[in-house]
Amino acid sequence: LAYHGLRAKDKSFNAMMETKFDETIGAVNIIPQDIGRAILNLITNAFYAVTDKKNKQPEGQTSYEPTISIITKKNGDKVLISVKDNGNGIPQKVLDKIFQPFFTTKPTGQGTGLGLSLSYDIINAHGGEIRVSTLSAEAAAQAGKENEGTEFTITLPA
Repeated sequence: LAYHGLRAKDKSFNAMMETKFDETIGAVNIIPQDIGRAILNLITNAFYAVTDKKNKQPEGQTSYEPTISIITKKNGDKVLISVKDNGNGIPQKVLDKIFQPFFTTKPTGQGTGLGLSLSYDIINAHGGEIRVSTLSAEAAAQAGKENEGTEFTITLPA
């Protein structure tokens, strides 16, 4: 849904989507539509991040390949769902605000600031938690590293 939604708006959009699903997880007691909405929000944001990075590449630079990874894993009595991108990352100065309603890092008119807030509420209502780790372009440059993008990790009771 996220991929085709973006393709409908921008025919040039393209990204790799890698998946690695743990087959041992089995059934989890969730409301599938709600968790699906939360994950869809994360994937849509990840696609936006990699597209933004690709669009900001210097003319003629073609080595960057936009990539989203989705991984599920059972960890004891918990299920982990990871949505990771290789975009520009989230600036450290706004990390503590990203789950607040109506906060967005997108330009005016491109985001409502509700996706991550709704995802946060949905995950909490399921007795889970959502964490973010990121290395923004600025932080990566200061650390002498290449940008590592952003990873959202959802933890739910199995």
